[in-house]
Amino acid sequence: MNDPIKSKVVLTGFMASGKSAVGRALAARLGRRFIDSDHEIVARAGKPITQIFAEDGEAAFRRLEREVIANLAAAPEPAVIATGGGALVDDVNYQTLSRAGTVVCLVARPEVIARRVLASNVTRPKLAEGNLPLEERIVKLMEERKAAYARAAITIDTSDMAVSAVTDQVLRALEAKE
Repeated sequence: MNDPIKSKVVLTGFMASGKSAVGRALAARLGRRFIDSDHEIVARAGKPITQIFAEDGEAAFRRLEREVIANLAAAPEPAVIATGGGALVDDVNYQTLSRAGTVVCLVARPEVIARRVLASNVTRPKLAEGNLPLEERIVKLMEERKAAYARAAITIDTSDMAVSAVTDQVLRALEAKE
C-alpha cells in the first residue's frame, strides 16, 4: 500500500472503545509498528497498572504515562500508538501527541463500553472509584473526559462496527486529512 499518511497515528478514547484492536489492525494495514502506551507503562514500571494505582497512586501513574508518551511521540519512525483512556485529559500529553501525528478518538455508547468491559475480564481502576453501578460510573467518567476527547482531529463511533470496518473508516478519514 502506498502510504500517504506520513506522521504517527494516535488512537485515544474511553476504555474498551477499541483502541488496541483497531490499532493492531491499522498498523498491519499501514505496515507500521503498533505500540500500546499502557503496555509500555507496565514494562517500564515492572508491574500491572492496577498495582501502580494501588501502590503508587494515580498521580504516579500519570507521571509515568506522560514520560512514556513523550518517548513514543519523539521516536522518529512512523507508528500507530494506542493511549490509555485518560491520557488525553493531560494537556501536555495532548500537545505532545497532536504534534507527533493525527489524534483519532474512538468512542462508543456507555452500554457498549459496559458490555465490552464485562466481557474483557480486565480490572479497570478508574471504574472502581465512586462506588457506582458500572454503567453509571462509565457515563460519569465519559462526561469528565468529554472536552479532552473533543480535541481529537478525527472521532469515530465504534459502537456498532467490527474492527475491520472501524479500521477502514480511520484510514478514509486519515487520507481525507492529508
